[in-house]
Amino acid sequence: MAADPTAGRIPAHKVLNNNVVISLDEQGRERVLMGRGLGFQLKPNDPIDPDKVEKTFVLDAGADGDRERQLLTDVPYPVIEAVTGAVDQAERELGHHLGRRLAIPVIDHIQYVIERLDQGIRIPATHMPELRVLHPHEFTAAENMARSIGTSLGRDLPPEEAVFLTMHLLNATRDEPNGTAALLFRRVQHVATTVETGLGVTLDTESPDYARFVLHVQFLLQRLVSKTMLRSADTSFFEFAKHSYPRSYAIAEQVKDYVRAATGSDLTDEELLYVIVHVERLASQVGAKETPSGSGGADEEVLP
Repeated sequence: MAADPTAGRIPAHKVLNNNVVISLDEQGRERVLMGRGLGFQLKPNDPIDPDKVEKTFVLDAGADGDRERQLLTDVPYPVIEAVTGAVDQAERELGHHLGRRLAIPVIDHIQYVIERLDQGIRIPATHMPELRVLHPHEFTAAENMARSIGTSLGRDLPPEEAVFLTMHLLNATRDEPNGTAALLFRRVQHVATTVETGLGVTLDTESPDYARFVLHVQFLLQRLVSKTMLRSADTSFFEFAKHSYPRSYAIAEQVKDYVRAATGSDLTDEELLYVIVHVERLASQVGAKETPSGSGGADEEVLP
C-alpha cells in the first residue's frame, strides 16, 4: 500500500487568506503559519503542506490575539514577508530571538507608513540623536531593517523610520513591561531638550560631552527607578556648583522638576550636582561657560 502523503501533516484550523493559515498546537493555542500560497484552495481540516511554511507565530490569547489575527488577514503578504525577513536579519545582528514581539507591531507600523505615503502624508522628520548614542546596536539594526524592507517592497522609506524601528527593537529586546524602554528614552530626550532650551543653543550631538551627558541621564533615571541614587553627606561641592554656575543650576532645577512630575521622585543633591557639571560642560561646547566666582578665568576646570 502506498504511503499517505498527508500523514503527519498538521490540519488547518482556519484559513485567513491565500498566504496565512491558523493551526492549533498541542496546548490548543492558535499558531499562525505563513507562506506564499500556503492557504490557496485550503479548507479547515485540510492538511497543511510544511514545505510552504515560511514563518510561524503563536498568537496572544483574547482580544490581543483577535487584533493580531485581523492584522495578518488584512495586510498584503508582501509587507508581511518583507518585515519578517527584516526581523530575521535583526535577530542575527543583535543575537536576540525577537519573533512576534517585534514582527507583529512592525507589520502594523510599516503598513500604516505605506498607507500614509500613498496618500501623500508624511510625519515630519524625527531627529533623535540621543537614540544613536544610547542604543547604537539597535539603531544600526533598525537602519538595516528599514533598508531591507524598503528594498523588498520597492519603496523608499523615510529616514525617520530608523528611529521608529529602533523603538520597536528596544521594546522587543528587553525583559521589561511593554513600552518601558520607549518611556525611558522619551524621558532622556525631554531632559536633553530642557537643557538645550535652557542654554538657548543647538548642541553638538556628535560631541563626546553630549554622549556622556545623555548616558548619565539614562543611568540617573535607572538609578531612580531602582532606588539607588547617589548620596553624599558632604554638600560643599553641590553648594559651590550651585553658586558658581547659576545658569546651569537653574537648568538642573528644571530637570529636577520634570523628573519629579514624571516619576514622583526627587533627585538628591548629589545627583543634581552631576547634572550641573554636565550642563556646564555642554555650555562650554558653544563658548557659553560661566566663570566660577573668584576663579581666574572661564577655562579653569573646577569640578570632575
